[in-house]
Amino acid sequence: MKVLAGLNRVRLPRIFVDAPLAPGQALTLPEGPGRHLTQVLRLGSGARLWVFNGDGRDYGAQLVGPARQPVTLSVDVAGGEEPPPPLEIQLAVGISKGERMDYTIQKSVELGVSRISPIFTERSVVQLRGERLDRRMAHWQGILIGACEQSGRRRLPRLDAAMAFGDWVASTPTGTLLLDPQAGQALIALSPPVATLTLLVGPEGGLSPRERRQAQAHGACPVRLGPRVLRTETAPLAAIAAIQALWGDFAS
Repeated sequence: MKVLAGLNRVRLPRIFVDAPLAPGQALTLPEGPGRHLTQVLRLGSGARLWVFNGDGRDYGAQLVGPARQPVTLSVDVAGGEEPPPPLEIQLAVGISKGERMDYTIQKSVELGVSRISPIFTERSVVQLRGERLDRRMAHWQGILIGACEQSGRRRLPRLDAAMAFGDWVASTPTGTLLLDPQAGQALIALSPPVATLTLLVGPEGGLSPRERRQAQAHGACPVRLGPRVLRTETAPLAAIAAIQALWGDFAS
């Protein structure tokens, strides 16, 4: 495989494709990404870009032929593999209203989370099921992919199927931190975690007292960030940034 170590230092358009990638390959893009390149970015024949499929690498490619559908690329070089993070951060978050949830997913991906678990809690206003839930999950996956395209991530974080709080908490991972503004212990006072950390955050209004007790009964450790009560879309992002600065890839 032809590999270019410095590929990701150059800023060019970058898109996700759900297909195997390798140098020497001719790739026909789906309609959506193809239209974005030719009609939104207005790229023409010979234009350079990066493509990725979540396997850990970027691939250099060139637009082939006239700007029409279907759009064809010639993949010609593979970038270096994305190194594993010093700390895998998993976010379990109570499902909040529309743009708040979208914002939380987008920015947490940009900040480097490895896994996102959307959870229905007692105070979740949004109730989704069936086809409506399927559409929302697809929407969130699209936001996740877009955040990877923008931020340069070469591996896609995992987006779990939405589940009820009781189902999630029954298998609470070791090392779960329950974000609670009333907690007696501050985040900065904790010992450095090993390998993986899970952050549990509620929706609008936070987790109910019963849910907080249930999470602690399953081993979650309540922590606070500081003296202020943060909004549901602000709290996880502030916590992730602090965790990255203390023990993650902001500190490396």
